Order: sequence, then structure tokens, then C-alpha cells
Amino acid sequence: MIRRIVSWALVGAGFALAGCQALRSPRAPAPPPAQADIVSGTYDNHGQIQAAARASLPPPHVSVRVVDGGRPDWSVWSVSYASTPPLAVTWAMHRIRDADGGVALVPHRAQAAGKVPAAGFDPALWLPLDACALRGVVSSAGQRWQADAARCAGITPGIGTDAAALPLVIDAEGEWLRIRFHADQARGPEAREDLRRVVPFAGWAALNGAGPDAVPGNDWHMDRALRLGSEGGRAALTWRDGAPSGWSLLLERPTYRDGSVPVLKLSVVEDASGRTLAYAWANPDASRIGINLGWLQAGLERATSTPPVPD
Repeated sequence: MIRRIVSWALVGAGFALAGCQALRSPRAPAPPPAQADIVSGTYDNHGQIQAAARASLPPPHVSVRVVDGGRPDWSVWSVSYASTPPLAVTWAMHRIRDADGGVALVPHRAQAAGKVPAAGFDPALWLPLDACALRGVVSSAGQRWQADAARCAGITPGIGTDAAALPLVIDAEGEWLRIRFHADQARGPEAREDLRRVVPFAGWAALNGAGPDAVPGNDWHMDRALRLGSEGGRAALTWRDGAPSGWSLLLERPTYRDGSVPVLKLSVVEDASGRTLAYAWANPDASRIGINLGWLQAGLERATSTPPVPD
């Protein structure tokens, strides 16, 4: 099929063992940050993976969901790290004043190894990994948190495979989390994941029963509950009986011209081949995007809640 670029989407916006290390003096509340703490949400490095598609050692697919712990200076980080087998780890992070008077972010693991408390958040159910604490520098430009990698390595054998997803360096700026995980050390001294906060979109799609060969008619199969995230979110299109149609929508924010031109891109993908049949693009900050191919129409708008983490 001849690729068609449809750009009416420009409407609207153009549309982480007990730690025996003595890190702490008595725990004191962390000092007020120079800016807001790391913003809750889901972060994903889909864009980094796409940009490095031809690299000899591309980065793994990583997503991090940050949730407020409901207690001062606590947050819960759920890390999904593409490995063999895939790794999913949850850390509780406590922001404290350390023994030197600075600020530290201390990762905690669930007291019952492998079992994350299901309901509510109780710090007593989490064990601190003091050796892997990240010291922080917070400024108006962003936040940088860094652990002593050698000291942290001393306790990782007792943590097991989950240690791969321990953050050693976190740079937080705007919608970005740039994280160097324990596992990244094997990829080189500069290896890290560049994760961008996922923007949720919700909307609808109308699919003609005759598919791409449709002629004008009324056999439209509607889905009014589409939800996609901006960092590689994908939604399979189905017929009205729930059967797969063979096509999907893909939403992402790639960059063109060597990274100088970012866009919000909505693509129609043929599931069997992975081929892109058509796409539309808009400004990366667009609040709406859509596409109209005659036989397929779809419209998406920024939503207020975070979508599922992309597969």
C-alpha cells in the first residue's frame, strides 16, 4: 500500500536486605527541595531505543513508574527492565538528610523478598539498602542523585537479580529521568537510560468492515475507549465482536533531523508485518492528534490519568 501522510492532526496544538551500613545518624526530615521532587508518573525510554535502533549495543527497554508513597519524603518506584528473563522490581525511595547534612535518596526493598506489600504504604515493611543511597544535588536546573557504585556492589550479591535494577545515578530535569542502573555498568562507563514522562491520551477509532478496500458505507466498528501513552503506546484495533482486525495504532514522540525536530506521531501499523501503513504528526506538545484514511478514522486527546506501561 502506498504510504500516505495525513496531517489533519495538527488541529488544536497544530491536535527498588537489610543494610548494615551506618549511613544514617538519626533520621531527620529532608530539607526543603530547591524545586519539586521527582514528579509522579510513568517514564519510558521508547524514544531512546528508536534513536539507537542501528546501534551495535542498543539500550534495553526500561520503564519506571513513580508513585507518591503517601508519607512525607517517600515514593514507590516500579521498574520494568527488559532482560532475559524480564525483570520487574519495586523499590521504596526515602528522601532524607544524611550524616553529612546533605540530602540522600535511600532505596528500600520489600521486607518479604519478592513480595511487594499489596495495600497501603507502611515504611516498616521495607528494608533500607543504605550502601546504595544516592546523594543528591538539587538546583533550579534539576536534580542529580548519585550512589557510590563500589560500595553498593558490596551488597548486591545478597539482593540477587533484582540488583540489576538498582539506580546508581538519577538525573531529573523537566519531563526526563536519565538513570544509570547497576546493570548498565556492563555496557560501558556512560551507559544509561533516557526516560521521558508518558503523556496519556484517550480517544476513539472507527474501522470500516471492508478494511482498506472499503467503499463508502455504514459498516463502522467503533471503539470509544482507546488509551495510549505517548512513549510507544500501542492499541490493537478490533472488530465490534472483539476479534482482532490486524491493525494497531502506535503513539510516540520521535525526533527527526538528528534529534532537532521532535514530533508527536500517530501511526497505523499492520500487525502481521509490522509495516507502517500511514501516519500523522503534530507538535510534540499537542493536546489532540488524529488520522483519517477513509476506511479508518481515529482521534486522541490528552487524558488526565496515566495509561498502562507500554509492552
